[in-house]
Amino acid sequence: MNPSLTLSVTEITSDRLRLRKARDTDRHGIVELQTDPQIRLYLGGPRPRSAVEQHLDGIGTTSITNKPGTYVIADKMTDRLFGTLTLDRRSADLPGHVTEEGGELELTYLLRRKAWGAGLAFEAATAALRAAADELPDQPVLVVTQTANERSLKLAARLGFQRMSTFEAYDAEQTLAAAHLHSFKA
Repeated sequence: MNPSLTLSVTEITSDRLRLRKARDTDRHGIVELQTDPQIRLYLGGPRPRSAVEQHLDGIGTTSITNKPGTYVIADKMTDRLFGTLTLDRRSADLPGHVTEEGGELELTYLLRRKAWGAGLAFEAATAALRAAADELPDQPVLVVTQTANERSLKLAARLGFQRMSTFEAYDAEQTLAAAHLHSFKA
């Protein structure tokens, strides 16, 4: 298996959502995702707005989703940005793996606060994982989150991920959960 292989499609749709590449009009939402203290509570805290804006000025808003498997989560009808989702390879250099060689697929997502509690993260993750299950060979998929992030752990369990272990990273206990990719086949 090619360790760099991830989801190649550029757009995925579900009932309410469109996972797509970023547009310049997504800038405000991207800045909010990086600077909101509640959104970033389990991600090392908010980043300074000026630094985020300077970074986006330098690379361009659309470039944040250039990498395969990286998407903006948008409302299917209005195209308004709800968040981001990535299905990428977890670096073998990081702790938290279920294979000796590392490099497993890892699901990450981030939603704006006004999108919390409506099942949008579940819907977006399910759509991405189903697309990946149709495209890629069966393999482990990971979710890694701070153990204190109960909402994220509940979502992982609802998606079918099983808790595998915990470890210390970024000055906090992290939980590693895993599932088999083909368990998401529609």
